[in-house]
Amino acid sequence: MSEPKYKRILLKLSGEALAGEQKTGVNVETVGNICDKIKEIVDMRVQVAIVVGGGNFWRGRNGHQMERTTADYMGMLATAMNGLALQDALEARGVYSRVQTSIEMREIAEPFIQRKAEKHLNRGRVVIFACGTGHPYFTTDTAAVLRATEIKADIILLGKAIDAVYSADPKIEPDAIRYEEISYLDVLNKDLKVMDSTATAMCRDNNIPLLVFGISDPENIVKAVKGERIGTIVS
Repeated sequence: MSEPKYKRILLKLSGEALAGEQKTGVNVETVGNICDKIKEIVDMRVQVAIVVGGGNFWRGRNGHQMERTTADYMGMLATAMNGLALQDALEARGVYSRVQTSIEMREIAEPFIQRKAEKHLNRGRVVIFACGTGHPYFTTDTAAVLRATEIKADIILLGKAIDAVYSADPKIEPDAIRYEEISYLDVLNKDLKVMDSTATAMCRDNNIPLLVFGISDPENIVKAVKGERIGTIVS
């Protein structure tokens, strides 16, 4: 087994990544496949933190009939359900984990405490951050960058439905340019939909590298940790 390139990573998973082909809810097989690969990198002594989205349960921000703050809080609760699903699958594989939430729900999860999160990571536990930043108007992309900064992650691994960063949607424009490397400034200037602009600017300001890769093949998580050339590096 080759040595990992990174000691501590933050893995950002969308809610849709947990839904598999059914598109909504949690697909047990899909979550299991992802957790198999997380176990593999934990066995390589990589410290793993995860920020999970909630789009497989709730995408209220796409509608206009509900007040934005209410919709965003409902989305945060959806991420908590996904965090518990990930924890259950990891624990079934013998991987110790903790769910920490930005909104207190102490019966099912710990509140987010930066020092406690780092303590868990140093002990080899996977820490799953749910409920985003705990504030409306901020996405889970922003939460991922915030948590990565707080725990001093070496890199953010952003698993997406698309396998890299392109100049346009390759499904719509077959001639779209595929980038192997790109700067945060170019992402902002070209308005590339990698993350929302707040998260992108935070990554740039805190000098955190980001690897965008396709999550449809969970093996890419292991390849990314080993430093293999997949996806797009944004730095």
